[in-house]
Parts: sequence; structure tokens; C-alpha cells
Amino acid sequence: MAAERAEPEVPPGAVGRRVSCRGERATVRYVGPVPPTQGLWLGVEWDHPGRGKHDGSHDGVRFFTCRHPTGGSFLRPAAVSFGRDYPAAVQEAYRMDSAQVRRDGHAVDTQWGKLKDISLDRWTSVALNRSDVNGPGAAGAVRKTTPNVTTLSLSRTLLSCWDDVATISQQLEQLSQLDLSSNRLALPSDLSPHLHSFPRLRILNLNNCDLTWPQILEVAPLWPQLEVLGVEGNAIGELQRPEGVLQALQRLSLAGNPLLQDSVIGIAALPRLEMLNLSQTGLSELRFEDAAPGGHTSSFPALTTLHLDDNVISEWRVVDELAKLSGLVKLTCRRNRLVTSDGFASTARQLVIAKLGRLEALDGVDISAKERNGAEFDYIKMFREEWLKAGGGGQPSSQFTCQHPRYLSLIDKHGDPEMGQRKPFILRNQLLQITFTFPDDPDRKSFDKKLPGSMQVLKVKALLRRLLKVHTADLTLSYTTPQKVGIEYEINNDLKPLQFFSIADGDQVLVRWS
Repeated sequence: MAAERAEPEVPPGAVGRRVSCRGERATVRYVGPVPPTQGLWLGVEWDHPGRGKHDGSHDGVRFFTCRHPTGGSFLRPAAVSFGRDYPAAVQEAYRMDSAQVRRDGHAVDTQWGKLKDISLDRWTSVALNRSDVNGPGAAGAVRKTTPNVTTLSLSRTLLSCWDDVATISQQLEQLSQLDLSSNRLALPSDLSPHLHSFPRLRILNLNNCDLTWPQILEVAPLWPQLEVLGVEGNAIGELQRPEGVLQALQRLSLAGNPLLQDSVIGIAALPRLEMLNLSQTGLSELRFEDAAPGGHTSSFPALTTLHLDDNVISEWRVVDELAKLSGLVKLTCRRNRLVTSDGFASTARQLVIAKLGRLEALDGVDISAKERNGAEFDYIKMFREEWLKAGGGGQPSSQFTCQHPRYLSLIDKHGDPEMGQRKPFILRNQLLQITFTFPDDPDRKSFDKKLPGSMQVLKVKALLRRLLKVHTADLTLSYTTPQKVGIEYEINNDLKPLQFFSIADGDQVLVRWS
């Protein structure tokens, strides 16, 4: 520790405050002397523990506690910055001189280039990431500075508590998107003063904030309208069920968290969740025990997209479990341990496609009808010998049907190729009983029609054009299925056949036109 010298005053209530030092962030854990030296010291816990030297002890005396044995340091007050308030941070970040703003309307230099519009009250987006902003400033100052902001980045700042974040947000009445990543925010002791501070917030990033899931749930009542939540790289292990919070959530990223096995079921009841990112979470298992093999789970009722990249999944039964998610149409599962007997990644892709009948895209690549048919046919051949040993065309053993829940339906669809029963044209000739309805025209009666699964959507629209006297370009189609009540799927490619969208016998096509 360096020799003593006159030090600047430490702000009141410094313990718990955030500071910066040579580009690194830390939290003040102690303010006071450190014998045998003279003068005032700050004991800090670094965000990155490799930056520190000890755990808060010096010469056998404990001054504060760190979670990591090398997370702490003692610093003189002159070595750190406690930051500045929001209005001052905006002025600094955009290098704007208030006198110049009043004097002329010319463009001014910012760290991102020229700004022609220097009227802060017109700005809808402000980026203060990596700045030293530490709080809202004087009462009403945020509203006076940037009243119309809808998108705000406050990642890696010196904000230290949710109370300050709520005070800032409360003055930004149009705020819908907020990034608070790489901060360390103390939870409020009382949520009630802040319950109306985030009325329009739809998108929130809290990546790398050292948060647990219970801490997120504790503060979640502040975001009643939240639709997108990013909490990557935190300390989330167990996922408890959200009770009365996050009910509007549509997209959730938990990537990079050390999730406990079987913990995912804790968020399975989120009613509107469409996209879930579980990449790099150490998962090896997913189980939906409310449904038998080949059945449909009640978990994740709205889920359409799932990311499982960079995990340790090695058992194919996990893919069979995913088949229970009846709405799942997009999956990424890269860099796992799913291998086939030949060791080829292309064969593993075929197996995933064959096992997941409704999947439309795998690892970011669309699945064509040709690829699906080939994958399913090869799957039949690959496991035909096992099928025959398990009972073949009779009643296969329960062990076989558990390992291959779709196998019998694929035999029914394609036939047995080794017995000369392959049905290469079965999809082309299969007629689907489809009910056409008109949700925007309640006076028009629905009708049933039998159409081949290979029929192009464009031809379906041509048929409807003749019946409805409506131009083809004005028609918009979607469909619902009894297997997934309440979910409407888009039919958004006129050049694809009906079978491409997994439309099945008994489904309902909704017809709209402009």
C-alpha cells in the first residue's frame, strides 16, 4: 500500500456504491483505516476477481468479505471514480456544450460521429454503456434531459441499485427497451414505490449481472409488460416457477448459466413463451413426464423455438422428449454429443429431423420436404432390423416404441422399403380433409375440402379466388390444428406444398383478405 497523502472526500454512504478504476468496475465493501498505514482506504470487491489480491483480509484481520479468494483490493479514494449523474453522463458521452446548443443549430461531434439534431428532447435512443453514470441526479433532471427516449443502454455503468434505475425509468415515460447488462444492482428493500416505474418496458437485458433466478423473480413485478428478457451469463442454477410475474414473456435467454438438471421444468408454465435459449447451460437431460412417448406435454404451451447449442446432450431420448413439444418448429442443437453409429454429423441431422415431425428448421437451416422424406426413409431403414426383432409388423415391444416413438407412424407413411412396400408417392396422393373458415367474415359459411398434401399453396389460393371472387395476391392463409388448440400457424410461402407446413387431416385453414 502506497504512502499517505491528502485524499479527496469519500461521498456519504459509500459502502455498496460502485466505482471504476483503470477501466475495471468494483463495489465498495469497506471505508476506513487499514493499520499500520495512515489515512483512508476503500476496500473493494472487483467484478472480475482476477483483478484483486485477497479476500478482504490484511495481516490476519478481516475488513470485508469477498465471494472469491482474490476478489478484493484496498484502494485510496483518489484512485477511483464514483461517477456522475445521468444528465452529466449524457453531456459527456455526446460531448455537447450547453452554450453551443443554445447558440447554433449546427452539427456537433460525438464519439459516434456527427449529430445534426442536437435537441436532446427529440432523441429516442441513448447509449451510455461503459460510462460512469451512477444515478438519476436532481429530481426531474432525467425527464428534462431526454424526455422521449424509448431505447436506453446502461450496460457496465456505476449504477448500484434498482432504486436508481427505477427513478431514471420513471422519468422516461416512453421507455420500452433497456439494457442493464454487466451491472451489480442491489435489490430494493420495498418494491411498492417503483411498481409503476416501467409501465411500457418490453425488452430488458440483464446479462452478466451476477444474478440468481430468485433475485430476478423478486424484482420482476416491476416489469408487468415485459416480452423479451435476456439473463445470460449470470449465476442462475435452479429455476423456480414464476408466480404472477413474467406472464407476458415471449422470449427468454438463459444461455451461459449453470442450470441444474431438471430445473427447466420450473418455467414450463409460462403461457406465452415462444423462444427459449438454453445454450451453454450444461444440460444433458430434458424430461416431460406428464406425457408418454409419442404424446404431447402440457409444458411450454406456446414454445416454437428452442436453442440447445453447446451443451452435453448425448442421449437420443432427449430428442424424443422434444417431440412432445407439439409447437416446436425451430431447433438449434449444435456442438452437443449426439452421435450416430457412423459418426457423421449429416446422419445425426437426419435422425433429429426424422424424430421431430413438425420441425421446420434445424441449426438455422430450413428443412425441405425432400430432406424430410429422405431423412424419414433412411431412419426406417436404419432401425428396421431392431423393429423386426421387437415384433415388426405385429405389436413391437414397449422398449422399441419408447426408443422410437415415431417409427410406426413413419412405416405407415412410407411403407417398409425392404419388403417392396415403399410409398414414394404417398404424400403426393394423400388427400387431406381441410376445413376452410373465414374469421373476418362471420356471415360466410365454412366448408370442407379434400386436397392432396402435395398441392401448392398458390394453387389453393387460386381455388379460393374462384370461390370467393378475391384476387390471389390479397389472400392470407394460416391454419390451426386440434393437436395445439389456440395456436395459429402462418402459411407464408406460396410455392411450398401443404405438407411442407405439416398440415394434417382434420386441420382448419383460416382465410383472410385485404
